[in-house]
Amino acid sequence: MNLLEENTVTEDGQFVINIGPQHPSTHGVLHLKAWLDGETIQKLQPHLGYIHRSIEKMSERLSYRNFIYATSRMDYLSAHINNQACALAVEKGLQIQAPPRAQAIRVLLAELTRLSSHQLWWGCTGLDLGAVTPFFYAFREREAIMDIMEETCGARLTQNFCVPGGVMYDVHPNFVSRVRDIIKQVREKFKEYDEILTGNVIFENRTKGVGYISAEDVISYGVTGPAARGSGVSCDVRKWFPYDGYEQLDFNEILADGGDCYARYMVRMEEMKQSANIIEQLIDNLPEGDFQAKSKTLLKLPKGEFYQRVETARGELGVYIVSEGGATPYRIKYRSPNFSNLSALEEMTIGSKIGDLMAIMSTLDLVIPDIDR
Repeated sequence: MNLLEENTVTEDGQFVINIGPQHPSTHGVLHLKAWLDGETIQKLQPHLGYIHRSIEKMSERLSYRNFIYATSRMDYLSAHINNQACALAVEKGLQIQAPPRAQAIRVLLAELTRLSSHQLWWGCTGLDLGAVTPFFYAFREREAIMDIMEETCGARLTQNFCVPGGVMYDVHPNFVSRVRDIIKQVREKFKEYDEILTGNVIFENRTKGVGYISAEDVISYGVTGPAARGSGVSCDVRKWFPYDGYEQLDFNEILADGGDCYARYMVRMEEMKQSANIIEQLIDNLPEGDFQAKSKTLLKLPKGEFYQRVETARGELGVYIVSEGGATPYRIKYRSPNFSNLSALEEMTIGSKIGDLMAIMSTLDLVIPDIDR
C-alpha cells in the first residue's frame, strides 16, 4: 500500500486514514497512518523522513567548535541545551571545565529555555484541544524571555551561545534585572495558567485517563523527560548525572503516577516552577571571573569515545563522539529524546478515540526535526 494513497477500507472493515503530512518545507512534518474501527484506533504507524537534513553527517564534516551549532536545528525549542550538551562532550574529551561563571550562565539560559519551551507547549496544548486563549497568555511571558535571549545572545531561538570551555560572551548589563523581572512576572501568572486551563472541566475530561502508559512500558520504549516522569519514572539527568553545577542547586524532580495525559501535563506545569526556583538561586549569585576557559583555536580531541547527556525540555539528549585524533569528529551520534518518545505513541493510543490522539500528541510535546535529524 502506498503510504500516501487515499484513505481506504481494509478487508476486515477497518478504515485506514492518513494524518498529515503537511507541506514538506514546514518546520515539523509527521505522517501518521491510523487503522480505525469506528472512531477507535486499532493501530498507528508514524512515518518519518519529511524533514531529514542529515545533521549527524553534517556534524562530522565540521570542526569541534562549529558542529555544536548544527544541533540548534534539531529540537529548536531546546537549542541552547542542545549546544550545551555538545560543548560538554568536547570539554570531556579535552579534559577541561568551564569556569564557575560560565557554568552559571549556561544553567540560567538552559532554565530560561526550558521555561519558554514549556510555555509554548502549554499554549499549543490548549490550542490543540480547542482553547484559543492559553496560546496568547503563554506567549505574553515567552516573548519577554525571547527578548532576553536576543539581547544576550543575538538570537531569539537558535542562540549559538555555548562554546567549548564556556560561553561566547559575558551576559548583557541588563541581563540580571530583566531576568529578575520576568521570573517575578511568571510566578504571578502561574495561578492564571491554572484558572484558564488546568482546572477546566472540559480539559480534564479530555486528558484524565487518556493516553495511559505504564512505568514498565516507559522504560521499555526508552521514553524520557516529562513524558516518562508522568508515569512515575525518575530519569532527570540533572539529578542522576548532574553537569555544569546542577548538583549544587536545590530543586525537585517532578514525578506523577497517573501515566495519562493529565499527569504529563501536571509534570510540565510543576517543572516551570522548578525552573523559576533554579533561576532565582543563580541570578543574584553569579560568580565573578572568566566566562570562558582558555583553549586552542584549533581543537583536536584525543583518540577515543566520549559521551555526554543533558536534560532538554523533552528528555535526555545524548551526544556520542568518536575521535580519531583529528580536528573533526570521525563519528557523531545524537540520542534524541523525541525519537524514543515517539516510539511509544502507538502504545499510548491503541483503544483510544481518534479525537484523543490530539491530546496524546500534545502531552508528548514532539518536535519533529529532533526525530528527522
